[in-house]
Amino acid sequence: MLPATEANIAKAAVALRKGKLVVMPTETVYGLAADATNPQAVRQIFVVKERPAENPLIVHIADIDQVSVIASAFSDAARTLAERFWPGPLTLVLPSAGVVAPECTGRLGTVAIRMPAHPVALALIRQAGRPVAAPSANRFMKLSPTRTEHIDPVIGGQVAMVLDGGASEIGVESTVVDCSNDTPRILRPGGVSRGDIEAALGSPLGTIPPHQTQSSPGMYTRHYAPRARLELIHKLDDTMPGLTFEPPLNERQIHMPGSPGAFAALLYDCLHRLDAIDIPTIYVQLPPEAPEWETVRDRLQKASA
Repeated sequence: MLPATEANIAKAAVALRKGKLVVMPTETVYGLAADATNPQAVRQIFVVKERPAENPLIVHIADIDQVSVIASAFSDAARTLAERFWPGPLTLVLPSAGVVAPECTGRLGTVAIRMPAHPVALALIRQAGRPVAAPSANRFMKLSPTRTEHIDPVIGGQVAMVLDGGASEIGVESTVVDCSNDTPRILRPGGVSRGDIEAALGSPLGTIPPHQTQSSPGMYTRHYAPRARLELIHKLDDTMPGLTFEPPLNERQIHMPGSPGAFAALLYDCLHRLDAIDIPTIYVQLPPEAPEWETVRDRLQKASA
């Protein structure tokens, strides 16, 4: 585990080019990075994470011009979103040009692409000189890390290095928008809100059809879960450990902010802290049903499934 200095970023870039794995910081969560054009390196991501092979990976880039290399089409809607929200917590699903390893795409014919906003991630991708596949640096279905201390020792023991870039600012994964068809649609809510995306497009987003394939990360019913059971309730009593909007009633309750963005930024960190004290159940006070809470509610519902 190393500070993200220029020298260490350069070492990490060399490791990626040699087919090794590196944990890199992003503004959403820490990612388990590999050269996206190296099938053997990408397969190692699935092994280390114990992740199903049909679950696609997000390919990270450092320049919007790389889209035309990785994707076979870049629609007007997708370009509008990229120009508005990149670098940032937005992933676009586009038709694949077959440049990245097929393991990245789940062999679906589409590729999920994002340009992260974290300066360390951008520097690493540029120095590696190739697109980088980087799902969250956790074991499958477990809590994503937003600080280096959250990283599972099993993951840490199988990578060349962990670059410490501080706490992730957004704290939850990117929004994934499928732009491979005529009408864009959200496959996973995340760091960019539905309202902001629709405002940028000037039109409403489409809906996900029934029995949608796993064309994006984060589409499983259960995901992003702590070791403890997570239960959503209307109000915590004085015996319950967990997250509350009200004044804490015991030392195992954490007061959460009333802003959805601030709540999301703290969510995984707080769940990691409660998980560390080895309790059977974490109780979380239900957030509002307002549209701006969509991402938080999605993560809590998946964690409690």
